[in-house]
Amino acid sequence: MASGKSDLSHRLRRLLRLPRLSFRIHLTLWFALLACAILAGAGMYLGSRLTHDLAASRGETLYASARFTSDLLSTRINERVIEISLIADSSLLTEGDLSRPQVRRAFERRKVAHEEYAWIGVADVDGTVLQSADGLLIGAKVAERPWFVGAKRGFYIGDVHEAVLLAKLLPQKNKNEPLRFIDIAAPLFDHDGRLRGVLGSHVHWQWVTDTVEKLVRSHGVRGGMEVLIADRKGNILYPFDLIGRTRLPEMPDASARFATVAWEHGREYLTSVVGVEVGRDNALGWRIALRQPVELAFEPVTRLRDHLIGMGVLAALLCAVLVYRFAVRLSRPLEDLAEAVREVEAYGSTARYPTDSRIPEIRKLSKAVRSMTDSLLANERSLAVLNSSLEGQVAQRTAELTAANAELERLATRDSLTGLLNRRRFDEALREQFRLYRRNRAGFALAFVDVDHFKHVNDRFGHLAGDAVLRQLSGILGACTRETDLVGRYGGEEFVILLPGVEDAAAMQRIGEKIRAVVESTPFPEVGQLTISVGMSRAQFGDTEAQQIVARADRALYRAKGEGRNRVIID
Repeated sequence: MASGKSDLSHRLRRLLRLPRLSFRIHLTLWFALLACAILAGAGMYLGSRLTHDLAASRGETLYASARFTSDLLSTRINERVIEISLIADSSLLTEGDLSRPQVRRAFERRKVAHEEYAWIGVADVDGTVLQSADGLLIGAKVAERPWFVGAKRGFYIGDVHEAVLLAKLLPQKNKNEPLRFIDIAAPLFDHDGRLRGVLGSHVHWQWVTDTVEKLVRSHGVRGGMEVLIADRKGNILYPFDLIGRTRLPEMPDASARFATVAWEHGREYLTSVVGVEVGRDNALGWRIALRQPVELAFEPVTRLRDHLIGMGVLAALLCAVLVYRFAVRLSRPLEDLAEAVREVEAYGSTARYPTDSRIPEIRKLSKAVRSMTDSLLANERSLAVLNSSLEGQVAQRTAELTAANAELERLATRDSLTGLLNRRRFDEALREQFRLYRRNRAGFALAFVDVDHFKHVNDRFGHLAGDAVLRQLSGILGACTRETDLVGRYGGEEFVILLPGVEDAAAMQRIGEKIRAVVESTPFPEVGQLTISVGMSRAQFGDTEAQQIVARADRALYRAKGEGRNRVIID
């Protein structure tokens, strides 16, 4: 009866659509969620639009700053390139002795006028420095230096490198960074076009970085923005603390002015990358990159989103209060109706339904529910009687079906005469054991047992006596094997035994001899003493199917027969 009451209550609840929470709470929550959804949708739309517009604005700012920095840096370095070219073409270096004092004074005036030069000098065709500003490195051999080798073939501009020969001769302004230079060099030719030497200069890398830093400060780069210089391979050249820690990432679209890309540790930055046209044929391939963390670039949108969330919460609360006051007037009659349904669930009888509601639809619903309850209770009592009868019939049929299935299983897998596994079921077990062997090398053995001169037993004592012998022999085989072993009748007077875990020949011999000896010493009623022949084999590494083991055991059995019977042969 309790089950019937629960079903009745469930049907009434489903009819009324009564939730676990009260109607007034549901109505309040729905309107509050609706207000939140509207504001959330508006906020997401505005946020998306603002994020797009702000990204475009910030991206264009980054691009303008990167472009301005690139252009100015290109101009500054190219001025030095042009200057070295003009000096190399001057008569001071194309004529006369390259080691004369006038050359040194000209270099020193140039170095005073342009502090970016760390060293400027001239070397002969053999790579010996003949003259230089301040007399640095005069007499030094520079024939192996890249700037000298490159300038002998044509105008040369080299990438950033640390000081080698000048490291101990020049003061180090920043103790946290090594001295680094870029090399600008040009070949010197006489009026006949013969190479007479190489003009070389080392430009302070700090001059390049100071130029970038001053430009960035004057151009208003702020808000977490960073400026970086990278070579053509993406290796960072500036700032120094990022060298070796990060690389310039590939831009999703090479033609885009800016994009949001992931840098070191997967952090996303709004990034703009602009190439620096330095030297002839853009020999260096430098790139200026300006980046700003996405969370800082979109901070105004984040603040606006937070404001919208706060407004949404306040609006939802206000809406919830108003809707709750309205829902109270609507929900009270429905709550009374729900209470009546709960009484029906608890006591299984009709209850008092509300009839004084001001809402006509609820009065009609109350009347319909009462009528339905009376009808359902009557049907419930009839169903209870019918269910009791059906449950007994189902239990009886289930027990009969279970017994029939068990008998079918026995008939399908057991030999009807001996009760042992039949050949089909034994073959399945053998294949399962072979798959296990192939998977984890769990060795096993197989034995064929055949009654010697069994045809003579049937001819002399009759088939009933032969059947009795087979039944008694099956019992002996079961008693002589382990619980984990499987014994089956393979056909006629031939039996087969599966021996899991038996791998060596000595163990196989002991098992076979035990069975043979027990059979030989056991009297069989009406027949007397009998003997058996046993052929055995085991799983081997090269076996590809279970039938190979069967074939070897069968071959061993025929050998036992041929060698005089009443013996155990292992293939």
